[in-house]
Amino acid sequence: MARVSRGELLRKVVHMSVGLFAFAVGYLGLWGSAAAALTALLFNVLLLPKLGGRALWRREEAERGRSLGIVLYPLTVLLLILAFHQRLEIAAAVWGILAFGDGMASLVGMTLGRKKLPWNPDKSWAGTFAYWIFGTAGAFVLLLWTARWTAPGEYSWVFALAVSAAAAVFAGFLESFPQGLDDNLGVPLLTGLFLFCLVLTGEGTALEEAFGTALYWRIGVGAVINLALGALAYRARSVDVSGFVAGVVLGTLVYAGLDWRGYLLLLTFFVLGTGATKLGYRRKAAKGLAQEKGGARGARHALANTGVAAVCAFFAVTTPYFELFAIAFAGAFATAAADTLGSEIGQLWGRRTFLITNLKPVPPGTEGAVSVEGTLAGILGSLLIGALGMLVGFFGWVGVAIVVAAAFIGTTLESLVGATLEKRGLLDNEAVNFLNTLIGALLAAAGLALTGVI
Repeated sequence: MARVSRGELLRKVVHMSVGLFAFAVGYLGLWGSAAAALTALLFNVLLLPKLGGRALWRREEAERGRSLGIVLYPLTVLLLILAFHQRLEIAAAVWGILAFGDGMASLVGMTLGRKKLPWNPDKSWAGTFAYWIFGTAGAFVLLLWTARWTAPGEYSWVFALAVSAAAAVFAGFLESFPQGLDDNLGVPLLTGLFLFCLVLTGEGTALEEAFGTALYWRIGVGAVINLALGALAYRARSVDVSGFVAGVVLGTLVYAGLDWRGYLLLLTFFVLGTGATKLGYRRKAAKGLAQEKGGARGARHALANTGVAAVCAFFAVTTPYFELFAIAFAGAFATAAADTLGSEIGQLWGRRTFLITNLKPVPPGTEGAVSVEGTLAGILGSLLIGALGMLVGFFGWVGVAIVVAAAFIGTTLESLVGATLEKRGLLDNEAVNFLNTLIGALLAAAGLALTGVI
């Protein structure tokens, strides 16, 4: 059994102790909570290092002369409070996951974490289970406690426990994947968004209506279809074993949520992406630009490109906001298609590629590089996804324009991220792709809401 260093133990005790202030969010309200978080942020930046706060720094932080985590913690709390100002119980619940789930995961992982995660040797199963258990407990208690002031009587303890557990598991999986960015910021914000959508499933009768005979039938049909198509894709070497398993799960979720209509968009994206990857593969391989494993996609690729859309499909059928999540679903796939086509076609036929940050010519395949040919291919791909979304009845022609615009903005931002964060090793390609589809989905949903169509 390993021992936790005194410094690390002190950091985690402080990390979790600060989480106790989350119990004051409901009492303080929006402006009081925001003011307290802002005060903590300024204190950590300006005064804490001068008052002995450096004792909380790790060795590498002391060498750099700054601690990013101590700054991001109160900043994240402030952003949660502002983002969910109408649902402060969500901000408090996510704070509970951040404080108690993350804190206990580190302590348990360092002492009992002998068996490591297969996808991240720096994380352990013991730490991950601790994250889920203590994160669920923290979120559950804080959700119900804060709702006493913000939403009296809205949450039953069964519903609160279910959404808290789902949010903690979601956050734990995000936390477990290797990434260069500090997880005190991205993981809580995404978890807050996920928990917010989970809470929406409790509105009206959408959830009860969804989990009826029709949904179970679609789950069965979706599983059969995805097993068959997944087997064909595996034989064609379009996916590896992990990609096959992840594809079946995500594809079944898509079919269960949006039936054949949503699955048509998924298949279109898969065909476009696979075709573009295989097209001119030898030429791209000779230049060192081709996908590894002969273009076979793995689980991380499937989750990065399909995970957001699959979640949107689930919420489309379990909340009263079908149109909002349906266009977010299309926006995610349109953005993923635009990114894949832009990259693959640009590398193959792009005459001149430019770095998006300064428009200077760079070799094809450079992170953040764009070309006219690749950009046009991406726009056409997103237009096809948007048009299919309109034809199957997800939205009207205005929705097509919104989806294409969301995909273009999303891929442009993805190129910026690639030229900055990914180039410096702060994010890997799958993380960038996940962020890309998330931005596309959010922009599409926001565009539909702003147009007043819903």
